[in-house]
Amino acid sequence: MINKRLLKTTLFSLLTSLLLISNPSVWSETLGKIVAVVEDDVILEQELDKEVSTIAQRMKASRTQMPPESILRKQVLEKIIIDKLQRQMAEKIGITVSEDMVDGYAANMARSYNMSIEQFREELQKQGMPYKDFLDNIRNESIINQLRAREIGGRIRVTDKEVDHYLDTQGNINNNQIQYHLGHILVAVKGSASASEIQKAQAKARELVKNLRAGQDFTQLAMSESDDDNALKGGDLGWRTLNDIPTLFTDEVRKMHAGDIADAIRSPSGFHIIKILDIKGLDNHIITQTKVRHILIKTNELVDDEEAKKRLLALKVRIANGEDFATLARTNSDDTGSALKGGYLDWVSPGYMVRPFEEAMEKLEINQISDPVQTQFGWHLIQVLDRQNKDNSAEHTKNLVREAISKRKVEEETELWMRKLRDEAYVEILQ
Repeated sequence: MINKRLLKTTLFSLLTSLLLISNPSVWSETLGKIVAVVEDDVILEQELDKEVSTIAQRMKASRTQMPPESILRKQVLEKIIIDKLQRQMAEKIGITVSEDMVDGYAANMARSYNMSIEQFREELQKQGMPYKDFLDNIRNESIINQLRAREIGGRIRVTDKEVDHYLDTQGNINNNQIQYHLGHILVAVKGSASASEIQKAQAKARELVKNLRAGQDFTQLAMSESDDDNALKGGDLGWRTLNDIPTLFTDEVRKMHAGDIADAIRSPSGFHIIKILDIKGLDNHIITQTKVRHILIKTNELVDDEEAKKRLLALKVRIANGEDFATLARTNSDDTGSALKGGYLDWVSPGYMVRPFEEAMEKLEINQISDPVQTQFGWHLIQVLDRQNKDNSAEHTKNLVREAISKRKVEEETELWMRKLRDEAYVEILQ
């Protein structure tokens, strides 16, 4: 069997040699120094420098203490490698994000800051981020989110039995009044690691715990030593209730106080170190539910974005002229589940729908019909039928529990999936 890594290394070295021989000066000036090979792609030094500079500026702006440059470059390079592997996979399976969707995200973000798109663009420029780079970041994040939804979302199942078990053992989710601000460091272990490699990782994790308990700065240590995706954020996982914390950590977190550092916790990904940065109470709140229905047109080889929008606009005109929304949904919607019910999605809670759908839905008045809205599933015509405030009903409680369990499972699966993606890829770091 041919060794994939050896073959790629040989071919890459041969290609580089031929290009250098043919015209070394042009090669050097045009391409620049290569710092890593990622499958069939490369990472250039200028690409790494640019990302390091961007992240360094963010850290300075947030007054985060900077790690040594060598550590920062190492962590940023790893981030670029993971992003590149995800984009490569997305490209192979045909995931794309249209210009309309990117512009829509940018417009929504500008509105959230009470700015026009022109003001928002100027503000980004003042902060040193070209608007094109901002749009590229949005596109990249959207593609990766779609990829993860496709690769991981399909694996996540939350059964009624799991929800009932949670309620039996943990009590009503709305009685959980505590939020924890968590810090996290991961000492990764490959799936194919030998016993000695596992022991080495465990020893490193124990040493990190010892150093942290002796007073070493958690943020700095996370930046320099963590293999987790949040390393560049100093391992900051943000504020979470017990329901939002991975199952692996909940038993330890329950026993901990602010400032405590748990012993290293073993998982298939490696060894985890958790610190409680702070604890605070969580107030109850009333949620606004929306009764909504929609018509979905999916894009494919025969139906592109323009055709999908055209069909939905035609349906909107027909509804305005007196035709029944439900009847048109049954005969035209590609969402077979809701189409049978006339497009009805019933009452939905905040966070239940994908972001572009929910943002469009929230702007609609009662009985108003949207213009075509694009999501990862296709193009939607949305109508809001009613809204209601709902507080802590049994149904709402179960939905919150289900969402919390699902979120926890997604995080656990994402961590394993990303580690597997990295471990199985051909990556050669040249610097």
